[in-house]
Amino acid sequence: MRYDYVIIGNSAGGIGCIEAIRELDEASSVAIIAAEKYHAYSRALIPYYLDGKIELDKIYYRPPDFYEKMDVDAYLGVKAVGIDVSSREVLLENGGRIGFGKLLIATGGRPFIPPIEGLSGQKNVFTFLKLDDAIGVKEAISGAGSAIVLGGGIIGLMVAEVLRRKSIEVTVVELADRVLAPVVDATTSNLVQEKFAENGVKIILQNTITKVVGEEEVEKVILKDGSELPTDLLILAVGVRPNTEVAKNTPIKVNRGIVVNKHMETSVEGIYACGDCAEIYDFVFGANRVLPLWPTAYVGGRVAGFNMCGRRREYTYATSMNAMHFFDLYIVSAGLNVPNDSDEFEILCTLDERRRIYRKFALKDGQIAGFILAGRVDRAGILLKLMREGVNVSEFKDRLLKEDFGYVDLPEEIRWELLGDKVKLGVVYEYEHGGHGRAACEGRCEGHEA
Repeated sequence: MRYDYVIIGNSAGGIGCIEAIRELDEASSVAIIAAEKYHAYSRALIPYYLDGKIELDKIYYRPPDFYEKMDVDAYLGVKAVGIDVSSREVLLENGGRIGFGKLLIATGGRPFIPPIEGLSGQKNVFTFLKLDDAIGVKEAISGAGSAIVLGGGIIGLMVAEVLRRKSIEVTVVELADRVLAPVVDATTSNLVQEKFAENGVKIILQNTITKVVGEEEVEKVILKDGSELPTDLLILAVGVRPNTEVAKNTPIKVNRGIVVNKHMETSVEGIYACGDCAEIYDFVFGANRVLPLWPTAYVGGRVAGFNMCGRRREYTYATSMNAMHFFDLYIVSAGLNVPNDSDEFEILCTLDERRRIYRKFALKDGQIAGFILAGRVDRAGILLKLMREGVNVSEFKDRLLKEDFGYVDLPEEIRWELLGDKVKLGVVYEYEHGGHGRAACEGRCEGHEA
């Protein structure tokens, strides 16, 4: 079978690509190939499903008839294992081949499983990246009294929080000297660690698991320092690596991820990549790197879809951005990991320890290169927009530290430039009219039209 467009992977990037293609091309043939058997679902909702906050049917983010309405042939539960670039075919695990005119690789990431002595597929050991993982953990926790989570990154901490809410005794083991080390600074890490300690989660730093004991099930783990911890459940959340296996032994350039240009096209003409498997342009770093973010995958898929249809589009505003919360502590970080190198960056920060409200900014040449908000994250989108647009904030940089920083704190010319005329006549009009909005003004406010 041969299609005009083929997409490998049916998560955010694949769906974004389908929707972009069908906006421009309703007639051409489209197929999607996915190793998972499930309809398109949100990986971001997996912890909420495990926590019982949503039912399984709520994890799907497109209607059941999405592929049918989009006139897409969906090969679900079918794994792509390679690409024959010369014949323009995707090679399937079952021995089949699917031909393509244009191809998008949106294979996402795969969990990294470290080499641990004694680890041999015990039934109470899980990763936590896919829906099957969550279903397996949900079944296993019914009789569990204790759990160990290896990895203090975002995924590991999210799992630890959910398990603790289930009244399970949880221990997080992290090799670094603090949690969330690649994502936030030391101050934010300390706030998170304090929050977990308050909620009864033990965190062991600068240590790791070297051996597991148990045949059918892991009964205990042995750490690098020789200490032993019994457990009913072991979660491996050490990290996620780009899933680039399908591009192996092809001319497609791969570094850490599949390298793409701003059009999301790989080194091979007509073959594109997006999402966690790809290295895309980061406007803050000024170079390509892996950005494993759900919105980035979706937008990257759309950009790829437009270009696959001949409509030239560039993805120029991608950068690292994480929005997370642990118990009742909310955190947003974006751009650089807010470095402490004061020679290259100007650092602005404020911390209210009692209320656990923290704001930190790294400025370079007067522009925001990165920021972290913790405790109160209102209007983070404004800060991201300032960063994306390269606005020089020197004139109002001290206002960035205000908890309620918003558009009203911007110089007027910058405010209108960011908001645009349409927004000026809508949302911001309410600022100018004391909150009652344009419709209620009827010309009564001095200096404003009816």
